[in-house]
Amino acid sequence: MYTLNCKGRLLIVDKPLVMGIMNVTPDSFYAGSRYQESDILRQAEKMITDGASILDIGGQSTRPGSERITVEEELKRVTEPIRAIHERFPDTVISIDTFHAKVAVEAVAAGASIVNDVSAGSIDEAMIDTVAGLGVPYVLMHMKGTLETIKQPAIYENMIREVLDFFIQHAARCREAGIKDIILDPGFGFGKNATQNLELLKKLPALHILSLPILVGLSRKTTVWKTLGITADEALNGTTVLNTLSLHNGANILRVHDVKEAIEAVKLWEAYENAN
Repeated sequence: MYTLNCKGRLLIVDKPLVMGIMNVTPDSFYAGSRYQESDILRQAEKMITDGASILDIGGQSTRPGSERITVEEELKRVTEPIRAIHERFPDTVISIDTFHAKVAVEAVAAGASIVNDVSAGSIDEAMIDTVAGLGVPYVLMHMKGTLETIKQPAIYENMIREVLDFFIQHAARCREAGIKDIILDPGFGFGKNATQNLELLKKLPALHILSLPILVGLSRKTTVWKTLGITADEALNGTTVLNTLSLHNGANILRVHDVKEAIEAVKLWEAYENAN
C-alpha cells in the first residue's frame, strides 16, 4: 500500500487506481481525449462517475510531430479547466500534465495536486525544485531521447536495467530536492517501439524493487493499434488487454482514455486475485 499526500489529502493506493486523461489540446493523437472548455465539466463528471480517482489535465500534446506551444498558451488552456473542475468536484484529485515549472505552479494554485512531467525535469531545470516547493506528488517518467526523437529507433543493451538505473538516479535527485511522494512511469512509447514496450511490460515487476507506485499509460497507443493493424479509435479492446496485463504485473495506477472499461478490468482482476 502507498499513500500520496495531495495538498493535505491522502490518496491511498491500496488497490489499483484509474487516472482519466483529459487533453485540452487540438492535436492529441487520440481525438476522443481532446476536450474543449465548454464541455470539460461534463466530461470530468462522466470520468468521476465511471470511477476515476485522478483526472490528468494536459495542454501540450506530446505526440510525435506535435507543435510545441508557449508557456503562456499552455496556461491559457489548462488553468481555467482545472479551476472549474476543482470547484465543482473538490474531492477529486487533479494532475497537471506539463514539463514547465511555471505551469505546474499555476495549475497547483488552481486546484491540481499532482505534477505529471514526461521529461523528468530535463526540459525545465527548475521543475524538480519547484515541485518540491509545492509539496505535491511527482510522476517521474522514463524517456529515451527527447520529445523530438522519441519515435526514432532506440537501442537498449538491457532495457529493464537501463530503466531501473534511470529511476534510481532521478528518484534520488527528487528526494534530495525535497519531493516526498514519487510515482514511477516507465514511459511506454517514449523512445520505445512496440516490441520494446511489450518487453518492458513483461518485466514491469522488476520496478517494484524501488518500493514506489507504478503508473502505466498504454491507452490506445501505437503498441496496441499497430500490433493489431487497426487505428487508435479501434484500440479500446486491445488497451483493455494490456491494462489487464499491467495489473497482473503490478501496476498501481492506470492512465487511460476510457475510464469505465479500465475500472471493469480492475474489478475483474481483483475478483480473479481473490478467488479461492
